Amino acid sequence: MFYQYFKNGLLIAILAFMMSSCDEESYIPKQRGYYKIDFPVRQYVTFNEATYPYTFEYPAYASIVKDTMFFDQKTENPWWINIEFPTLGGKVYLSYKTINANNQLDKLLEDSYQMSHFHTKKANYINEPEFHTANNVHGLYYDVGGNAASAFQFYATDSVKHFLRGALYFDATPNADSLKPVNEFLIEDIRHIVNSIKWTR
Repeated sequence: MFYQYFKNGLLIAILAFMMSSCDEESYIPKQRGYYKIDFPVRQYVTFNEATYPYTFEYPAYASIVKDTMFFDQKTENPWWINIEFPTLGGKVYLSYKTINANNQLDKLLEDSYQMSHFHTKKANYINEPEFHTANNVHGLYYDVGGNAASAFQFYATDSVKHFLRGALYFDATPNADSLKPVNEFLIEDIRHIVNSIKWTR
């Protein structure tokens, strides 16, 4: 009789343990996922407007939009443009300045540094590799890690007359994890743009 009670009690205890284990497994939170992005096939076209002091190759899946305002003020000259990527939610702001007595190179370099490092408040790191191209274009990339508003920026110049600055932004709250694939894709495009820059006058 005792043996039968013991056997039944043991069986009930085992069943209860198994059921509680199953319940615990069913409450494991799922990992956060992100939407899969279908990237376009890379293909480049040339931006070569007669009145502009520069030309470059940009992705065929982007569009060039003339920029006329900068923080509610008119742009300094008519050669400021945006390269927009509507299917990827990104935009590269390009601002051009002529190096002269009012825009000395040292000041332009300092301004570029300050604007890029403004984003380090939420950055994990910032790398600043130099570049030099065969078209008499040199400068710096600003590769900003973490949840910064702009994860990639650059300036390109000939140190004599031309100064072009670019910054990549997204139409979304900065999130390094979710934006990483798009960032990496567009950074490759930006490097192509920079390597193809030529001064036209």
